[in-house]
Amino acid sequence: MNIEQDLRKENNLKEIDILSRSLKDFLSSSMLKIAFVPLLITMLILYSLFFAAADFGISALQETAQAAQNGQEVIIDENAPFYFVWLSSLIVFLFKYSFTSYIAGILFYTIGSVIVLQLSMILSIAIIGFLTPMILAILHKRHYSHIKLEGYGTLMSSFLVLIKSIFMMILLLVLLIPVYFVPVLNAFALTFPFYYFFHKLLNFDVSSTILSKEQYDEIYKKEANAFRFRTLFLYILSLIPFVTLFTSVFYVIYLGHAYFIKLERLHKGQKFIENIN
Repeated sequence: MNIEQDLRKENNLKEIDILSRSLKDFLSSSMLKIAFVPLLITMLILYSLFFAAADFGISALQETAQAAQNGQEVIIDENAPFYFVWLSSLIVFLFKYSFTSYIAGILFYTIGSVIVLQLSMILSIAIIGFLTPMILAILHKRHYSHIKLEGYGTLMSSFLVLIKSIFMMILLLVLLIPVYFVPVLNAFALTFPFYYFFHKLLNFDVSSTILSKEQYDEIYKKEANAFRFRTLFLYILSLIPFVTLFTSVFYVIYLGHAYFIKLERLHKGQKFIENIN
């Protein structure tokens, strides 16, 4: 029992050390300059989407909901964009009855809040993927120049992982639809598919830049839960409104340090075995 407690304390201290190193690197001038790139691009995209949506009738959708709730006849312009027609029809149906109106209110507010947060997270993670090699190259030069990088990632493999992650995220979102109508549980059901996307993309971007496929398989097989815990911690951090717009560089640094340290130990273990033989 005491041995297990000592191991837990040791692991906690190591994790604190990784966090401390990551924070120091993140606050360096070179990293802060990079951190503004996803912030500016994501904000530009979000603002563009907002104004585009406003042009196609957010206020009109609100009027439709109010009219449906008051029992008034609602006329939908069939020449409007298809998504506007679908949303209007759905709103009319949901707000026509008091029971469905109550459910719709919970659903819209929950989904609306989550979508805004998750959209900013997805955009930031997608953008930071292009900057990951630059960030990890700085870490490598600063702390781990004695380690040879053998990244297995390619443009095609990155594209395939992105497509697969998006497909699985959408599939999970669809499969969990029944849970969206259950208060409290709907928040967890909505965030799980996005966490899956967050973990898969971030973990692949970092590991494929640092490790060979064989090294990744050996490290991740033993440390899968530890890396899931790290990405879960980072994902929870990203749920703080708009934090992920600025801290996505920190995510790469933190996960990068963890993989570099494991790779360093792997090399030491291999050298030890070679010396014995």
